Amino acid sequence: MKITTRIISLPMRHTFTIAHGSSDATDTFIVEFQDGEHHGYGESQAIDYYGVNATDMQEQVESVREQIEALDWDEPTVLWEKMHLLLDDNTFALCALDQAAHDLWGKRLGKPVYELWGLDPADNKPSDYTIGIDTIEIMVAKMQEFPGWPIYKIKLGTDEDIAIVRALREHTDAVFRIDANTAWTAEQTIENSIALKELGVEFLEQPLPADDWDGMKRVMAKSALPVIADESCIVESDVDRCDGFFHGVNIKLTKCGGLTPARRMITRAKELGLQTMVGCMTESSVGISAIGQLVPMLDYVDMDGALLIGEDIATGVTLDKGVVVYPDENGTGVRFTG
Repeated sequence: MKITTRIISLPMRHTFTIAHGSSDATDTFIVEFQDGEHHGYGESQAIDYYGVNATDMQEQVESVREQIEALDWDEPTVLWEKMHLLLDDNTFALCALDQAAHDLWGKRLGKPVYELWGLDPADNKPSDYTIGIDTIEIMVAKMQEFPGWPIYKIKLGTDEDIAIVRALREHTDAVFRIDANTAWTAEQTIENSIALKELGVEFLEQPLPADDWDGMKRVMAKSALPVIADESCIVESDVDRCDGFFHGVNIKLTKCGGLTPARRMITRAKELGLQTMVGCMTESSVGISAIGQLVPMLDYVDMDGALLIGEDIATGVTLDKGVVVYPDENGTGVRFTG
C-alpha cells in the first residue's frame, strides 16, 4: 500500500462566521491510500480554535509513512489501533487516516462501508443546513439560497440572537436548531430557551464554554429545550463526562479520531440514554462521505459542510434538501477530483 498526502485550501461559499471567528477559506488535509486498483480517501480539516493546522498533520503522518505502508491490515480498526499509538493521540491526523482506511476497505470488498457494518439507511434522518452568523438580512438571504430544507441550523452568539431567529422564522416553517458555540452564559441559555422553543427550535447545541459544568447543571434543570454537547464532547472519554449534563452528544470525526472511535462513542452514548448526533466542519465531500456511513446509527445529523464551501474537491455522498443520497461507488463513496 502507498500513501499520498495533500494540503488543499477550500474557499468558502460565503464568509463563514461562528462565535469562535470568521473564515473565507480553510486548509484541509487529505490522505490517499492506494492498493493496486483501489484508492481510499480521508480528510481532516485544520481548526484554529483547537490549535490544529494542516502542516503539522501532514508532517506527523509523513513521519510514520514507512510504518503505514508496511502495515498489513484487513480491517480499518487494526490500522487505527496501530496509528493511534504512533501519532501520540493526534486525533485530527488520525481521522484522515481512518477515513481513508475505511474507504479503501469498502472498495476492496466491493461494498459501501455502512453495508459492511450491517446498517440500513432506510430510516436515515435528514441533515440540517447551516446559516452562519451575519447581519439579519444576509442570514435570511443565506437561508433562501437553499430553500425547502426541513431543518436549518442557526449559528448564534450575538447581541441580536432572538431577533435573528424571529426574522428567519418569518420565511420558513422548517425546524430550527441553534448552535451558540460556547457564547452564552447559563442564565442567557435558560432565558433564551423559552423564547426559542416558541419559535420552533428543536434543541440548543453547546451554549456554554466547554468546561462550565456547574452552569450546565443549571441549564439541565431549567432549560425549556434539550441541550447537545459539542465542544464538551471531543474524545471517547467525554461521552461519559457529558452524562447528566447534556441530553445528547454531537460527535465530530475530526476531533475524536475518525470513524472507528465515533462508532464506539455512538454506542456508548446510546447505552447511557443520550441522543446521538454526528456533525461536520466545513470540509469537502471526502469527509462528508465518511460521515454519511454513520447516519443510520444517529438521531440527528449535520453533514452540510461540502455545501458551505465554494469549490468541492471530490464527489461522494450528497444531500437533496437534507436527504442523504449515496453514490454507486463503494467504500465511503469518494471519487477524488482535486
